[in-house]
Amino acid sequence: MRDVCIVGGGVAGLAASILTARAGLDTLVVDGGESILARNASLENYPGFPDGIDARRYLQLTREQARNAGATFELGRVTGVEPVAEDNLEAGFVLETDGGEPLEARRVIAASWADSDYLVPLDVGRIQRGNKHFVSVDEGGRTAVDGIYAAGRIAGEPHQAIVAAGHGAKVGFAVIHDADVNFYQDWVVPEGYFTGRGREVPPGCEEIDDEERRRRDERARETMLEALSEPLAERPTMHPSVERDRS
Repeated sequence: MRDVCIVGGGVAGLAASILTARAGLDTLVVDGGESILARNASLENYPGFPDGIDARRYLQLTREQARNAGATFELGRVTGVEPVAEDNLEAGFVLETDGGEPLEARRVIAASWADSDYLVPLDVGRIQRGNKHFVSVDEGGRTAVDGIYAAGRIAGEPHQAIVAAGHGAKVGFAVIHDADVNFYQDWVVPEGYFTGRGREVPPGCEEIDDEERRRRDERARETMLEALSEPLAERPTMHPSVERDRS
């Protein structure tokens, strides 16, 4: 049984997976194959990219970051989620998939948009607006069912990548908190930041010396230079209704 199963490999799900995996939780992302962000022609309102970035490139880099953190991925679509034991939600959940073996996880983060039919077996508080369904959550992304969370657009957050990333991270931290992981902060600091004040390095933090800082900086620059050296061949995905009209 996994600690965390995240349904959806878009920005919100990936951000949550980076945090939960770095906290040591066994994290699986079930990816339906394409994020809606892949329809974006140029991602230009995300901090850190002064002239924007190819949205598909951004997704590639974020997936790579999640894998580096320890998250694993499975391609497929979740069709249903039910408790392992109706009278004990702490026993976790079974996730049915289209064609694959059932998955088990102690906690589930719904980060898919716009499909949330797999949550129907659970009374999580789905809210219909037009032809879409949102999930009612608290400030940490917790639904009405203990152990089930929702992140990003499915939780009613604005349809922006930066908001989805922030909300996904916030939900990831809620999962870490609820899992009782010995965790203080996800923070890499200079050597002596804590120990120089007579403190132990808190759980989830790391002190690194200047040589290690330079090594990581070099690796990070090499990764970005390689990733951005050539344009992607892929074109943005068009909205399905446009494709239907063209055919």
